[in-house]
Amino acid sequence: MSLSPALSVMLRDYEPRQDRMRLDVLTSLSEGQKTLPCKYFYDARGSELFDAICELPEYYLTRTELGIMETHVAEMAAALGSQLLLVEPGSGSSLKTRLLLQHLQRPVAYVPVDISRSHLLAAAERLSRLYPELEVLPVCADFNQAFEVPAPSRKAKRNAVYFPGSTLGNFAPAEAVRLLDHMRHLAGPGGALLIGVDLQKDRTVLHRAYDDAAGVTAAFNLNLLERINRELGGNFDLARFRHRAGYNETEQCIEMHLVSLERQVVTVAGERFGFHAGEHILSERSYKYTVEGLKALACKAGLIMDKHWLDDRGYFCVACLRPKT
Repeated sequence: MSLSPALSVMLRDYEPRQDRMRLDVLTSLSEGQKTLPCKYFYDARGSELFDAICELPEYYLTRTELGIMETHVAEMAAALGSQLLLVEPGSGSSLKTRLLLQHLQRPVAYVPVDISRSHLLAAAERLSRLYPELEVLPVCADFNQAFEVPAPSRKAKRNAVYFPGSTLGNFAPAEAVRLLDHMRHLAGPGGALLIGVDLQKDRTVLHRAYDDAAGVTAAFNLNLLERINRELGGNFDLARFRHRAGYNETEQCIEMHLVSLERQVVTVAGERFGFHAGEHILSERSYKYTVEGLKALACKAGLIMDKHWLDDRGYFCVACLRPKT
């Protein structure tokens, strides 16, 4: 654990070490279809770029989910209950969390979990200033791996897991079930999950959201290669790759790719990887759901959908899930 110098925020640090990143990247680039784990998008620069993406006119997800929250947050807070320990995997800037915290009845503590240490500490310190009575216990970790949830100084009546932003969509269905099962255990008996998922919609809307006119999403995608260059001794020439987004009808997901513009060889951590012109690295998938599809997925993880809320266009869903009794 380490103490933030700006405030008395104790950081539990399980950040993946460079050897873990090295193994993940080399393994992914060695596959028949080259891939890169999307969790490595979020270094300090990547986190800043994602915050910028959330402000784009094409990126409907954040403002649509926020609109649902603003309309129904009192019902959501009531569904979660009082005196909570609130855990948020992949907390990012904790923007929507502030709205939820304002409506929760006597929350005991908030545990933001994020892979980007600097971004996590900045968000945790902001929340500590905004809510001085709330114990903020940040954990730097890959939330898909094991980490210990810190115990607050006051005992909570129940746990709740908050997972907004449609991050569940970044996981293939079998992986999503395992993640939901992990969150069910975090919530525990009498606990709940409040989760946001993006719903299926017109393909044009999706393409614009993941390939914006200003090129911010392209910069976000290419920054992954820049991070590999910096941290793993890579020599990717970013000018020789371009961002591409497209909808996969079979998988019902939007995909982001990094496409090689020419035949080339790239070195990462001493390993050489050849690319032909037009070859692509799959950097992210974002699965899109129906409400019934989410119910079925939750059921496989031992959860039931207690309540759900939609926007007027049916673009997005926020659902309250509970462990089966």
